Amino acid sequence: MEFNEKLQQLRKEKSMTQEKLAEQLFVSRTAISKWESGKGYPNIESLKSISKLFSISIDNLLSGEELISLAVDENRANINKIYILIFGILDLMVLTFLFLPLYAYQEGAFVRKVNLFALQDISAITRAIFFIFPILMATLGIIELVIQHYDNDKWLSTSKKCSIFLQAFIILALIATRHPYAIALMFVLFMVKVVLLIRSSRMK
Repeated sequence: MEFNEKLQQLRKEKSMTQEKLAEQLFVSRTAISKWESGKGYPNIESLKSISKLFSISIDNLLSGEELISLAVDENRANINKIYILIFGILDLMVLTFLFLPLYAYQEGAFVRKVNLFALQDISAITRAIFFIFPILMATLGIIELVIQHYDNDKWLSTSKKCSIFLQAFIILALIATRHPYAIALMFVLFMVKVVLLIRSSRMK
């Protein structure tokens, strides 16, 4: 008997609905439905809770093959969480572009490196872009870190795409206004995020 069948049987023996079991395990009813339909396995903590709730050992709940599969999935999930954490932190780091002396400002015969607040020889629209978009990216970083706790892949994927688009736009704006130090650092952060996205997609 597979895990999904065992879980259904144990639940019905206790006369529990999926909603009631979900409450006992502190998960969503959707998660219970997913497990019982054979479309996934609980994580290690949920598995321990199931074992305790129904007074059955984990070995009796899962076969050796299922345990290996669960361990692999758990490892992938943990690595993916690390990627998401790094991605969110990188988005938050873009906020530092408001304060770091990364912008070239010509003062007479000299070119000084100044932060965005001291940069004067740019248009009002460019200044607005340089201020607004890092703030938007930092906001996306916070959203990504929050979404991670709710396991909403759709929203997380959307926020990542928005982040990549915004950062690409900022890079183009920096190229157009010729700020090499800011371009270089922004491009490095951009490439790290692209690598994270590629590695994350390969793990699915």
